[in-house]
Amino acid sequence: MTQEKYQAEFWTLKRFFEKFCSDKHKHQKDITKNLNYKGSKYTLSLSLCEDCEKLIDYSLGRLNQCPHETKPRCRACHEPCYRSDQWKKVAKLMRYSGIRLGLVKLKNRLTGILK
Repeated sequence: MTQEKYQAEFWTLKRFFEKFCSDKHKHQKDITKNLNYKGSKYTLSLSLCEDCEKLIDYSLGRLNQCPHETKPRCRACHEPCYRSDQWKKVAKLMRYSGIRLGLVKLKNRLTGILK
């Protein structure tokens, strides 16, 4: 996968995990993750609880090891790399956050139109 696609993927994970964790959990702490991908280094700042930090570490590990040059969505992948138990947790988190982040985006669009 390209560097740009990798960045888009980890920013998506960041947004979804932080939304879920801030709505569902308490005791978030600020965390900095240093990521390496194909010789490039990235820094990711997060605010997550301990459980969500463990899950995003797992998800970032899966992202780093994705064998596809053109990365499919994980739910549509014919060679899933997530363990079943971890996939269920991540799918629940993505479903929850996707709906809420989509509603915020829609609300902002409507607000802009009505002004």
